[in-house]
Amino acid sequence: MAHDAHHEQHEQHEHAHHEHHEHAQHAHHGGSSGWRTAAQATLHCLTGCAIGEVLGQVIGVGLGLHNGATVVLSIVLAFVFGYALTMRGVLRAGLPFREALKVALAADTVSIIVMELIDNGVMVTVPGAMDAGLGQLLFWLSLAGSLVLAFLVTVPVNRWLIGRGRGHAVVHAYH
Repeated sequence: MAHDAHHEQHEQHEHAHHEHHEHAQHAHHGGSSGWRTAAQATLHCLTGCAIGEVLGQVIGVGLGLHNGATVVLSIVLAFVFGYALTMRGVLRAGLPFREALKVALAADTVSIIVMELIDNGVMVTVPGAMDAGLGQLLFWLSLAGSLVLAFLVTVPVNRWLIGRGRGHAVVHAYH
């Protein structure tokens, strides 16, 4: 009886592993689930980046910091919050802190770099966006537009990474 239960458990594990492998292969070979997976990974990454980016811009503009200091603050906070969200999930899965940090670094670094280049590039190049006050529509529209553009540019990057077993693909092992 115990042998049958163990055998059934093993078959279920093999079935789940096979389904995960098929999903990864489908994503790699260009199916719609590949784009869906990349969009979900990008949205996850964008959440952390957006929190840090908005907070950095609001603090920098609100305190009247130089544009360069505001950009640096936004980038640092985007990385902190981006990594923190990924680490929260893998820590919950039982990974020790050091391993969770390694997973977060592997999963999010390229994605966050691309997002931050786009986010801050837009904010710096839109005339008056960085000099606009927090009460001005130009500031908020530029910031919202920069996040939307960052998402659109980063989805194909994440799709490419996931298709090669990198980026957010490393996080899926812990779900």
